[in-house]
Amino acid sequence: MNDKQLIEKIGEHPEGYGLNGTYHSTAMFLTGVDIGRSGGLLRGFTEWLVVRRGELSSFYWHKLVLLDYFPDVDFQDWKDPGELTPEQHQQVVDLLLSLVLEFLDVRNQPRELGLMYTRYEAMYAHLRE
Repeated sequence: MNDKQLIEKIGEHPEGYGLNGTYHSTAMFLTGVDIGRSGGLLRGFTEWLVVRRGELSSFYWHKLVLLDYFPDVDFQDWKDPGELTPEQHQQVVDLLLSLVLEFLDVRNQPRELGLMYTRYEAMYAHLRE
């Protein structure tokens, strides 16, 4: 099963992967898969999200996805955004999985991936001067 198929299966049957429908459990599962694949699943995902948002950020992808869905909410602890309803958890999980699928399309095209990293570096270039 390739990475895209795995993400699609997780979206179709999360309970089959031991997921409870919350954002944290899904994010941690994907982190585990990424670690198990030596960083190969999500390498570049944070940078891609930063470029996609078009604004500098020191946040990791876990929080960037939440901020993408809830731009006006200050999540002090992304691990337990207790103010989310089950429906909101499902919506942000769906967003996460769709973003990963979109990212995988970029990641699997060397030219597009290179352009993304070039844009990312350009965003941060002025900070090194």
